[in-house]
Amino acid sequence: MTYDGLNINDKICLVTGGTSGIGRAIALGFARAGAKVIAGSTNPTKVSAIADELSQLGTHHDAVALNVADEQSVSDAVEHVQNKYGRLDVVVNAAGVIQKVPSLEMKTEDFERIVKINLTGSFIVARQCARVMKQQQPDAQDQRGNIVFIASLNSFMSLSEVLAYAASKSGVLGLVRGLANEWAQYGIRVNAIAPGVFPTDLNRPLIEGTPRGQWLRQHTPMDRFGRAEELVGAAIYLISPSASYTTGQTIVVDGGFLTRGV
Repeated sequence: MTYDGLNINDKICLVTGGTSGIGRAIALGFARAGAKVIAGSTNPTKVSAIADELSQLGTHHDAVALNVADEQSVSDAVEHVQNKYGRLDVVVNAAGVIQKVPSLEMKTEDFERIVKINLTGSFIVARQCARVMKQQQPDAQDQRGNIVFIASLNSFMSLSEVLAYAASKSGVLGLVRGLANEWAQYGIRVNAIAPGVFPTDLNRPLIEGTPRGQWLRQHTPMDRFGRAEELVGAAIYLISPSASYTTGQTIVVDGGFLTRGV
């Protein structure tokens, strides 16, 4: 017997930042679970590469150029999805940037750039997708769409010298709560996943072979870093029928990091 509560077959899923790291893992995981996936990124080489990877999992996947901080780019990508698939069921906001620098030395333009991509960009994508979802016919659970943000340990605590990233990811939780409250009336659920320490191209130089990385691992009860693929199950749950009454929530996948005190 199988459990249909986690069935995401044929859901149309747009994943921003879907060509590398956590976004790539979720895009490929969704595709393997039966969804129709569109991965977006600003890097043309990576867009082509993920398109090839997704094509090996089926002919109904796609990849698009997508800059979350550019409203026209977001609009074009969402319009492409609409034209090709006729519907948009899910968006995962996985695009993000980080910079490690002492706060007293941080340039204002760098702070603004990080917040624009991680926070403002996530809102731009969510708003554009919700405008489409609101007009769609509801599914069997009377829902029209799902939006999943990628939060962070920095949404809950302070890690030194990544202030702009922490501020943006704290803001993401505000988006999740506010949009979940406001958009439930349209049949749109809004949730987040907060990963613990997962080495990706974004943060690998900060945590692999560094004192910072050693401390982060020692502070994790499971005594290891996460693998991006270990986030796929939480993402599938949040967009599945099983989560039909779940909105405004954040699932922390951190190997127990936040449970450990001094």
